[in-house]
Amino acid sequence: MATRSRFDDVAKLVDTERGFISREIFVDPDLYKEELDKVFTRAWLFIGHESLIPNPGDFYTTRMGEESVILCRDKKGVVHAFLNSCRHRGMKVCRYEQGNTSIFTCPYHSWTYTTDGKLQGVPQYRSLYDANLDRDANSLVSVAKLAIYKGTVWATWDKDAPEFLTYLGDAKIHLDQALDCRDGREGGSEVIGVHKWVFPSNWKFAAENFLGDTYHNPSHRSVDLIGIGPSAASGKKGRRDDELEKAQHVWISFPEGHGVHSAIQPENNEYIESFLDNPVLEQYFRHCFEERKRRLGEQARLMPFVGTIFPNTSYHGRQPRGLCAWHPHSPTTTEGWRFFMVDADAPKEVKDYLRRYYMRYSGPAGMTEQDDMENWLYATSASVGTVARRYPFNYQQSLGAWTRDHATLGGTVSLQVTEEIARGYYRRWKTYMGGGDWDELLGGNDRLTQRAAE
Repeated sequence: MATRSRFDDVAKLVDTERGFISREIFVDPDLYKEELDKVFTRAWLFIGHESLIPNPGDFYTTRMGEESVILCRDKKGVVHAFLNSCRHRGMKVCRYEQGNTSIFTCPYHSWTYTTDGKLQGVPQYRSLYDANLDRDANSLVSVAKLAIYKGTVWATWDKDAPEFLTYLGDAKIHLDQALDCRDGREGGSEVIGVHKWVFPSNWKFAAENFLGDTYHNPSHRSVDLIGIGPSAASGKKGRRDDELEKAQHVWISFPEGHGVHSAIQPENNEYIESFLDNPVLEQYFRHCFEERKRRLGEQARLMPFVGTIFPNTSYHGRQPRGLCAWHPHSPTTTEGWRFFMVDADAPKEVKDYLRRYYMRYSGPAGMTEQDDMENWLYATSASVGTVARRYPFNYQQSLGAWTRDHATLGGTVSLQVTEEIARGYYRRWKTYMGGGDWDELLGGNDRLTQRAAE
């Protein structure tokens, strides 16, 4: 039985059937503390990429909720993730963002740990501790489960959590589009840079934005008018990849709380010349298009756009291509991390071009992300007032407007702009906050309801 809390009236705060969600869940300090305990200690969280720690001894400090975590590769090449806290008095044993080491040494009392987390050195061990200190029991705290999927690294603190691919569910085929090589080969990505910045907003506003909120596109009108697309040489103004110009867009909500906005290219789709000012780029992108079509056949028509893997990992699928982690700092403060990705074996000129485009497009200095952050921070600040908190947000867009077409895409599919994905996301958030078991958290009841409707 789940313990009772002030969240027992959650149904009043999150009413996904009628489409109203209280502003309290974005600003209330007590609810925020419950999120850290009930969501971020159980869900699978994205913590990094193998390319950030390619060699034995490499480490990268990352986050899970508010916790500092060390992602490292031990001397045998095995990947681990540990709580970045000494077992003696809690000091961080690693204060660098990344590097290479053979041991982690606590600067407070000099306890040392190996890269596989074991307590190795304790000053004056024989005279002060002798047989009283169990070294194994005082190793660094490890995550309960860790998964490496196509180069990306995920972890959970919950030993009872399902395996990562089970947690991912049918959203897998959409995330794959962002993680696989541009020419259709599986995996093969590398991170070429990470942007980190703090902004005054609740973390859920950012996660929700990437669920497929195409409705907010007017926010980017000025950017579209300027034209910062992948190649200005194409003569077209906009922010997106030309490959999606004639595609059928689909919005999909998954029972696990994930949501994506993907696209399906028309049959017999042809390559669109977009890099006429640079023969190297033109040859590369044309080759990738044709090779992907050859490798995947009909499946090559499915293209990624954006999505969020519950609770706080979002992705851009193609242009720009990368993963975002929205780390909570407080009810009204978030730290955003953007991992920019390219094919590891892409030509240097392609990587350099994409790096410049990614920075121009997104991240703290990116023109498009600045628009988004302005929305998120004003929505947060406008929700802390006594009067404002009396009035819920409206999530009634496209209620009931879903289709049984495109069943192979998984989840609940809509062919029009919809807030069903956001409703599904908060429906699952409510289940976590209510202490649901893993069958419920994976959407067991929702699947039964959907089958009955069909």
